[in-house]
Amino acid sequence: MTGRFAAVAAGLVMTVAGVAQAQEAAPAASLDVELNALAPSPKGCMMTFVALNKLPAAINKVSFELAFFNDKNAVDRVTVLDFRDLPQGKKRVRQFDMPNVKCESVTRILINDTPVCDGPVAGECMKGLVTRSQISVPFEG
Repeated sequence: MTGRFAAVAAGLVMTVAGVAQAQEAAPAASLDVELNALAPSPKGCMMTFVALNKLPAAINKVSFELAFFNDKNAVDRVTVLDFRDLPQGKKRVRQFDMPNVKCESVTRILINDTPVCDGPVAGECMKGLVTRSQISVPFEG
């Protein structure tokens, strides 16, 4: 009986370890937003973002409050950008032409808040936010 108990206990330990490894390997739910490009435009500065919704639910509508910093590390302006819908597991490119903004004067961009996040659990958009920049301008969340 002791040998059978030891075999069952060993099997149980291996099962629990396997479940723990599977949980560790599961990707974390996130809302990835990348600053992809800044380009001068007739109005000011065209900003290109790439977003990927890896949250457990589709986002019907989301907006981000962004703060733009200048070369003196001072906030130059704060604005809200409407990223519209972000389907679960899909990448979306969003472009915004920022009037009266010179691209070369933007030294850093910060996502300050998500005033609208329709779809996921309240607060999930900001909590799951992961930012990165493909250009020399830092992009933070």
